Amino acid sequence: MTNEERVLNQFLRKDVDYLPSQITFSERSRDKQIAEQIGIDVKDLDNYLQNHIAFTYSKDDLPLFFHNDDETMKWLEPAGHCKMDWEGDICYDNWGTGILRHQDGFFTDFGPMEWDDEKKKKAAPFLPDRLQGIMEMPLEKACEFYTAPDALAEGNYEWYYRDKKELSGDFMVIPSGYFGIYERAYSLLGWEQFMTEIAVNPKMIYGLLEKITDYRIKTAQVKADVGFKIVHHGDDLGTQCSGFFSDSMFKDLILPHYKRLFAEYKKHGQFIIMHSCGHIREYLGDLIDAGLDGYEVVQPCNDLRKVKNEFGKDLVFWGGIDTQTLPRMNPQQVKEMATEAITILGKGGGYIIAPSQELMADVPVENIVAIVETINDLRDKVM
Repeated sequence: MTNEERVLNQFLRKDVDYLPSQITFSERSRDKQIAEQIGIDVKDLDNYLQNHIAFTYSKDDLPLFFHNDDETMKWLEPAGHCKMDWEGDICYDNWGTGILRHQDGFFTDFGPMEWDDEKKKKAAPFLPDRLQGIMEMPLEKACEFYTAPDALAEGNYEWYYRDKKELSGDFMVIPSGYFGIYERAYSLLGWEQFMTEIAVNPKMIYGLLEKITDYRIKTAQVKADVGFKIVHHGDDLGTQCSGFFSDSMFKDLILPHYKRLFAEYKKHGQFIIMHSCGHIREYLGDLIDAGLDGYEVVQPCNDLRKVKNEFGKDLVFWGGIDTQTLPRMNPQQVKEMATEAITILGKGGGYIIAPSQELMADVPVENIVAIVETINDLRDKVM
């Protein structure tokens, strides 16, 4: 059985020889360093980690994950998918979002409709041409004027076709959907301003979310044409104790855009995985009704037993091994914690063994090894 078949069979609810698994690092450019720490060649890292999934990216999305890779950014910039402020150490992507470089993961530091005049002044030379002048407009006019990138720009999906062809079988190739709709919107306004405006000016925010969804729907057609069996969407909806949005705000302002995008995927018979950090159990019923098939990354704040009991028949779970405690544990404690998570979520299948988030630089390498050893010990025993 191939790695691709194991992942697909979780969604088809078919038998597998053992459960698939995935370990991803928050900083994609650290693979070589991590491999050296473990004592293996970087080309063997995915095999050592037992990884079953390979994410692939549009060029519009590459700056989110490879902003620290100078050569990739120099390759992207002439094609208009980013502009680099090398001196300021910020990568501005094709949406006009400023992404801080040399961070563990990606952190946005600027949006073209933010209210910070100093940041606007610094960012002005690096905005895409289509957004010139937007920073001088009143907010409502700026949201009305704002245009998303050209989703169908020539060459935007070069990696989709390459990776689907070269990696399928060895991996389930999935096009990344991180920073999907509402996250992309707050990156344009800034977090504080977005969360204020969604309450006081919901009509304006709804219109901006529609524009972003229109872009995502265009990418959905490309994903169908390439032949992806599983697609991905990402929006962090929760804190550690609850969702960000009230029930009415979620249903009125956020959910309609998911329904529209997910319906496009379902037209092509694709399974949908959604990434969301935080406690989002209160949203899962609505997301399932909208067409959701898989939930990544299942943080323990959702109560692993409850979420498995309530939604295990409807969702494939991906995650569960608590990354928030990993930096402070010894390897034996890691094995005990991972064993509990895998046992709970793996019962009956419908599970991709994984940490509850990408692993950051503060996780000791010996704890990474402990997770891998636990996966190898349990993956064929807990189904």
